[in-house]
Amino acid sequence: MDWGTELWDQYDILDKHTQSGLDLVDKYMKFVKERTDIEQNYAKQLRNLTKKYSPKRGSKEEQECRFSNHQAFLDILNEMNDYAGQRELIAENMMINICVELNKYLQELKQERKMHLSEAKKSQQSLEAMYKQLDNSKKRFEREWREAEKAAQYADKTDQDLNATKADVEKAKQQAHLRTHIAEDCKNDYAAQLQKYNKEQSQFYFTDMPQIFNKLQDMDERRIKKMAQGYILFADTERHVMPIIGKCLEGMTRAGTNVNARNDSVVLIEQHKSGFERPGDLDFEDYSQGINRASSDSSLGTPKGPLELLGKNKNKTFRLFNKKSKLPSSSLSPYSTPPIPTPANGPPSPKFGRDPLSYCLKEINKTVKPRISSFRTLKRTPVDTEGFTHLPPEQRRKRLQQKIDDMSKELQKEMDQSEALGKMKDVYEKNPQMGDPASLAPQIGQTAQNMDRLRGELNKYESWLAEAGGRGDSIRYSTHSINNNGAHNTNSHDGSCTLFSPGALSDETDPSQAIYTEFDDEFEEEELATPIGQCTALYNFPGSSEGTISMQEGEVLAVVEEDKGDGWTRVRRNNGDEGYIPTSYATIMVNK
Repeated sequence: MDWGTELWDQYDILDKHTQSGLDLVDKYMKFVKERTDIEQNYAKQLRNLTKKYSPKRGSKEEQECRFSNHQAFLDILNEMNDYAGQRELIAENMMINICVELNKYLQELKQERKMHLSEAKKSQQSLEAMYKQLDNSKKRFEREWREAEKAAQYADKTDQDLNATKADVEKAKQQAHLRTHIAEDCKNDYAAQLQKYNKEQSQFYFTDMPQIFNKLQDMDERRIKKMAQGYILFADTERHVMPIIGKCLEGMTRAGTNVNARNDSVVLIEQHKSGFERPGDLDFEDYSQGINRASSDSSLGTPKGPLELLGKNKNKTFRLFNKKSKLPSSSLSPYSTPPIPTPANGPPSPKFGRDPLSYCLKEINKTVKPRISSFRTLKRTPVDTEGFTHLPPEQRRKRLQQKIDDMSKELQKEMDQSEALGKMKDVYEKNPQMGDPASLAPQIGQTAQNMDRLRGELNKYESWLAEAGGRGDSIRYSTHSINNNGAHNTNSHDGSCTLFSPGALSDETDPSQAIYTEFDDEFEEEELATPIGQCTALYNFPGSSEGTISMQEGEVLAVVEEDKGDGWTRVRRNNGDEGYIPTSYATIMVNK
């Protein structure tokens, strides 16, 4: 069934129907556009939400990310940010695949519909014009035939009239014959026009209009199929990102399962462990000693007098965990522990007057109303931040070790630069056309000064670490460096610096063979770190940055070092390749 056969006389209905179809396309486009606006606003609000609760760089919250529960919340924020990105992707795909495509298709449909309706209107106007010609021919034939009849009747009447002359009769007959001939011509013209109109009408209703209606039907069916595809894309666009959204939700779940309360407690201990010894027991202070004191002062281990103890501590308030308390100058050493007062070490007993009781009452009265010194008399003790002596012993050892490691890396960089300058100077000396060796002297001198400064500071920090009870784990360097005069020196660093004269190396010794000899030996003896777990890649990672390693989705790698709170985990392949990967890109299982 088609429109041209069944709806040949429903031109106005088809016109309205096709227009309503185009209106539906436009309405659906507006619906999808508003849906994309909602998705974009939703994604924007999610991103603002994650930004609001994400820790600022260098803030206290960022430092607390080393705890698993804080890191889990940060992972949830990251996953939520990725989830917002997927919502933006949904909006973008809907806009491109549905709105843009339908808008383009709608313009084509409007042009096609306009063309078909224009053809129908043109055919209809042509048929109407031909009908007007037929009607005019019919009216002319009717008029001429009536005139012919009147002329024939007049001729007959004239012929029967006895008073009419023969000329009048002949004239009336000629006029009647002429009118009859004209009427016959009009009749023939009317018959021809009628035949032509019938043929045109048949062409219009059986050929032209059915073809136009069938074209409109095909156009409308194509529009309906396109709309059906748009309806499917509306669901498929979101369905295609559901696996990634599911991974985001799985990441949030995994963040919750990775929370380790016991490990957070251990991290807190490692972060804030002071290394101090617990205070010892307090001595018994015998206040009756001043009254019942024996007359002999020659006994050993005489305890302190109560009034002396009261006078010494009367302005001090006892606090168990006082954050404002400062260590005395004698306890700044990392080995020092809070002194334990003993009676044997106390000062000699006070000398009482003649009336010991009145003396005791006077001293007690002083303790009841202590004199508070003015704040202006208090002096702020300067804090030694260079040696980290203001920190507890355990934290001080960690900071010193970290400082030593950083300075060792910096010293190694300066040594490499010194070696490169030395080789460049040798090349310039052998090939003067390549450059002037004297032009490198300022750089060589500056590098040598930097190396001496770093070695001095490194020795200082290593001595502080030794005093703090730590062990120097810094790398020992043996390198071929250059002094200020361009001569080659072999400098070894193992906590101290040894300089040799230029003649210490024999002429037969290749200086390049002495580079990193002891450094390489230590690294050859170093074994690979034992894996602490394994991980499975969730996404592809190119690993284009320095220090990273590439991985493919589903690849299993060994975990060498856990995430330290910066979002990166160190892994290793079976072939020994190591590098860092984003923690959120893999499922990590750590051995308990």
